[in-house]
Amino acid sequence: MQARRIRGIALLAAAVAALGCAAPAFDPVAMDAPPGDPPAQTQDLQFWSEGAHLNALLLLAADAGPHPTAVLLHGFPGNERNLDLAQALRRAGWNAVYFSYRGAWGSGGEFSFGNALEDVAAVVASLRAPAFAREHRVDPERIVLIGHSMGGALSLLSAAKLDGVRCTASLAGANLGAFGGLEHATAEAREQLAATFQTWGEGRIASFSGAALLTEFIGHQSEFASERYAAALARKPVLLVAGANDEVTPPALHHAPLVAAIRAQGGGLLRETTLAGDHSFSASRIALTRVVLAWLDGDCLRTRSGS
Repeated sequence: MQARRIRGIALLAAAVAALGCAAPAFDPVAMDAPPGDPPAQTQDLQFWSEGAHLNALLLLAADAGPHPTAVLLHGFPGNERNLDLAQALRRAGWNAVYFSYRGAWGSGGEFSFGNALEDVAAVVASLRAPAFAREHRVDPERIVLIGHSMGGALSLLSAAKLDGVRCTASLAGANLGAFGGLEHATAEAREQLAATFQTWGEGRIASFSGAALLTEFIGHQSEFASERYAAALARKPVLLVAGANDEVTPPALHHAPLVAAIRAQGGGLLRETTLAGDHSFSASRIALTRVVLAWLDGDCLRTRSGS
């Protein structure tokens, strides 16, 4: 926390004490942060990936920084955006970035899982670029990926490959390797899954084809399987959070196998938990936010990745 923010909290504590009350500890989940200089801001901006624009929001923390910065990766198609978590991150002194992948929610280009992986790498590179980092008060050595559902898979695969990512969290993350064996499924089963993808994506993702997404999954099952990257992930702080009643990415299929795979590689930097609620943690948003913030302030910022 920056010096001005500390002074602001001290002034608040003095004012409360003057009224004869005990000063509450600052809680970024439930309390507004003291004013900073410069103040907190929300900026509408665009990143670029392979010539296509990516629509984005930057929730810029108060004070001069540089600030640790979390990139929130949405799922497919991205109805749950976790912006409540982004606001709490900013109150805790973090920058928070939210963006839409190519082809999704008005961003340019064509959507695919492979393209989305490239988009994550492009955004991380932009945040770490010296000019951008100076202008937006970003600490390029403290970049974190926090993904939900499909975004959880993107966060894990990207963190395994990108040195510029310090640590990563996957919330109700999809293990795309769980779709393995689809090439042997009946034509009817594949058609049903493609139709489901089409329903989810239509109207949200430009020129979307559920059949094309299914074909991509079938053709890249091994490449997209999170367990394949367990050794690399075991060398970085990783947080895995599952929803106990999640019917979209059931924990037994998507969460437990990855926990076991990372632990088999040592996994001393792994933290995992299961919270009440569904795929969007609808019954446990406050609990989810507290888990993420505690992990960020603890394992993520206090631990250096291994090699």
